[in-house]
Formats: sequence, C-alpha cells, structure tokens
Amino acid sequence: MSKKRILITGVYGLVGSSIYKLLLSKPDLYDVYGMARRRKRSDRVAEEEAVEIPEDRFFASDLSDMAVLEKAFEGMDTVIHMAADPNTEAPWESVLKNNIEGGYHMFEAARKAGVKRVIYASTIQVSTGWALNVEPYKSIRALEFDNVPDTFDRLKTSEVAWPVNLYASSKVFGETIARMYSSAHGMSCICLRIGAVNSMDEQMDHLVPLSCTKNDIARLTECCIQAPDTLKFDIYYGMSNNQYLWPDIKNAEENVGYVPEDSFRYDD
Repeated sequence: MSKKRILITGVYGLVGSSIYKLLLSKPDLYDVYGMARRRKRSDRVAEEEAVEIPEDRFFASDLSDMAVLEKAFEGMDTVIHMAADPNTEAPWESVLKNNIEGGYHMFEAARKAGVKRVIYASTIQVSTGWALNVEPYKSIRALEFDNVPDTFDRLKTSEVAWPVNLYASSKVFGETIARMYSSAHGMSCICLRIGAVNSMDEQMDHLVPLSCTKNDIARLTECCIQAPDTLKFDIYYGMSNNQYLWPDIKNAEENVGYVPEDSFRYDD
C-alpha cells in the first residue's frame, strides 16, 4: 500500500498539532505536511506539546490566495482543514475573511489541485441552540442531571444545525460548501464537529459531555483518512465516550470505524 500524502492547515493549532503527531508516528502510512500563517504554536498548545515541522514539509501561507494554496495542495491525497478564526466573539470581518472566504479558497484550491479528500474542521457549536432550548440537552448543559432520563435520543448530525454565534454560523457554511463540492465535483468531503479539546486533556466539569481528548480527535481524523473512497460526504461529532454525551457519535463508528478510547465522567 502506497503512503498517503497529507497536508494539515492550521497545523500549529491544538487539534492540528495533535493530528500531525499521530500521523507522523506512522511513517510507513503517511507523508505529513503542515501549513500555517507563521511558525508559531497556538496559545492553546503547551510548550512541551508543540510540534516541529521540517522546512521541506511546511508551507507558510494564509487562506487568501488560491494560487498559493493550489500549489501547496498539488500531489496531496488529503487536506485536513483546521485553519480558522475560532474566536466566538470575533468580528464579522475576521469571520468572513478567515472562515468563509478562507474555507471557500481551501475547497476550490483542493479541487483544482486534484485532492481526493478534504476533512473539514467544524464545531460542536453548530448545535449549541439545541442545548439551549431542547430537553434533555438543556438540562445536561445546565448540569441539572436529576432532570435527565436514564435513556434519551442523542442528537444526530442529520438534524438541522442551530448555531448561536458568527463563528459557528461560518462552520455551518463550511459544512454546506463541503456538501456542494462533494456532489458537484465528486470530492470526498468529511466534516468533523469537534468538541471541547484542551492541551493537557484536563477535565472541564461544565464541558464533560462534549469533551474530546487529543488522542480521540486525532484517531477520528485518521479513521476519516482511511475511509473508503466511496464515502463522498458525511458529518461526525468528534467526542470521547463521555458521561451524559448528548451528540450521537454512532454514525462515525458505523461508517469509518471510530470508537473512542477515552472518556470524561463526573463519577470518576
């Protein structure tokens, strides 16, 4: 089996660097490349967790120039798109430039470069409205567990998105344009609604149900890389096997073989 050439945008971010390290540990399977605006780790990445990328495997670029992106993407089997402005209070101008226009540039450059698959970083925040308005997700978010039944229907990715800020809304746009590139251009496009990840995998009590370890999100991404070519489009929630997990992650197991190895629990 020939090695897959993988490029990760936003490679110095928390999730991007976690994916990079996992793929780098498997040199028989992957040639891994990174892209970022500059060689600087994200503030969310602990110094001891930072990645070092060889000069010949790194592309310095933002998402504003499709020609530069197309050249960087040439020969890649998969682009993992992690670059974005993740600030939930970011002004419209930044969301427009970095997430909406940048997302379009990435998909279009990938199409022109002949990339077979794009894995797009979405966010659990596209579903926040459900947790603010609908039971039992509302009680779980409020940590009112006495109101939560022993069994309940978890929220599927097929349900309508319900963002409550511009950042999450831009990710809904990204999911939609991913579907368009899949259906109109035959690209394989997989969207990951990533949960709460932190640098040292510390438990954040208010986010236990939606948390994801760096190990699990990197493994889910690899499952998507290895998914059959026949998988042209899907959306998966990226979480660990948590107590009171309310998004449904079953379709990721059924379609790409993702089973979380980690969990966060209130009763541990």
